[in-house]
Amino acid sequence: MTGDAGRSSPGVPLKTSGRPEGEPPAGAGRPGLDATAVLPYAGSRASHRTRALRAWMMTAPVDVAALLAPLLMTHQYWRGTLVMAGLTVTFFAAGGLYHARRHVSILDELPSLCGRLLASAAVVAMIAALRHESAEYVLGFTRGVGIAAGLVLVGRLLTREFATIARKRRWVEHNAIIIGSGPTAVELARLLRRYPQYGLRFVGCVDATSRPGSAAQPLIGRLDELEQLVRIVECDVLIIADPECPESVLMEVLRRPGNAACDLWAVPRLWGSRSHGDHIGAIPIVKVGDTTLSGPRWALKRASDVMFASLALLLLSPVLLLCALAVLIDGGPGIFFRQVRIGRHGEPFHIIKFRSMRPVDEHESQTNWSIAHDRRVGPIGRFLRRTSLDELPQLWNILRGDMSVVGPRPERPYFVEKFSAEYPNYAMRHRVPVGLTGLAQVSGLRGDTPISDRARFDNYYIENWSLWLDAKVLLRTVAEVFRAGGR
Repeated sequence: MTGDAGRSSPGVPLKTSGRPEGEPPAGAGRPGLDATAVLPYAGSRASHRTRALRAWMMTAPVDVAALLAPLLMTHQYWRGTLVMAGLTVTFFAAGGLYHARRHVSILDELPSLCGRLLASAAVVAMIAALRHESAEYVLGFTRGVGIAAGLVLVGRLLTREFATIARKRRWVEHNAIIIGSGPTAVELARLLRRYPQYGLRFVGCVDATSRPGSAAQPLIGRLDELEQLVRIVECDVLIIADPECPESVLMEVLRRPGNAACDLWAVPRLWGSRSHGDHIGAIPIVKVGDTTLSGPRWALKRASDVMFASLALLLLSPVLLLCALAVLIDGGPGIFFRQVRIGRHGEPFHIIKFRSMRPVDEHESQTNWSIAHDRRVGPIGRFLRRTSLDELPQLWNILRGDMSVVGPRPERPYFVEKFSAEYPNYAMRHRVPVGLTGLAQVSGLRGDTPISDRARFDNYYIENWSLWLDAKVLLRTVAEVFRAGGR
């Protein structure tokens, strides 16, 4: 990484205690934890160049190559081999087998690997048995599946060994800030400093509770300064190691855009509980779900948006044409209505809708909250709004990348500024693109409903996103359209 951990980062003074490194501070915390000052080591040039690398970039291609290896021996079972490869990779991804682990061990992954390989092999073998009555054909295909499964395990062994070597030699490492200043934070810092095979370079602790006599060293700042510190030390990973920090305060800080881009790990608050996550030394840690959409998840969502919008524009083109003609007959030229809305990361864009009425001026357009009962809305406009057909032109916004199919409701700058000042969590909605439909809308939160409830639903959607959640929202949206449950 770029920052020289052996000296202070620019603008971030290290608050060291002045004690000799081997001398514990007075009143050190929990017995058995070493509370000595732990200084980071200097970052390596190699790790700075490999900062963008992630675990799946090496593991997934090796898995795919192993699963397709039987095609080198025979093309007789190529359909089944391709289905087997796709199904297995899907099962692995669903089981988190492409996520980075701090403690790398093929033995830890072996039960999950074998179980998911058997599940995918069983599904494909049953399909092959139903399609082909020849026992010889099924036996030959099963033999190829066994070879592929064995190669996957060998590939996993090799990639895990290579990952361990790369970490130990510091070819790959990521800057980590520990949130906390107590004994657990000190022990984590010591373990990361001593054992580079965890792949994390300790760059400092931030004080989360401002307790007197904090043991962790070096303290590089306070929790409310975290976003600035993440940028200065080029942090990739945050580890929560302070059980006394209020969760509401912590989440407010972690949801900020600069912090949300970091991987987030946490030490469980109840040490006695059995942790099925990861561990650093003897300290259990669990991976906290992403607080924003990035990396492969964002690529998957964007790809699904483009496919859906393209298909919808093609299939609904007759409906779009009829709506355009109806608007033209009802109100004359100017069938489209364009308005500035706020999208991802607070960026403005022009939303496109079918016109249902003409505002008096731009000020009314930007500041009038609702026109549901406005007498200027004619029967055609009212029908379009009740069925949400007026929003179909936004499919073009989706193709352009301004919007997503599912996401928070796009709002005007005037109301975004107003609601952001009144509701602390409202601005967090803009971590993702706004949507044609959304979880809040299909849950009945539209029109004159509490903004705070909308913000909670939008943030819940962002933090629990999956393709299936998008599918559920779309199915509920279709039901709302047929019930004419629009505005």
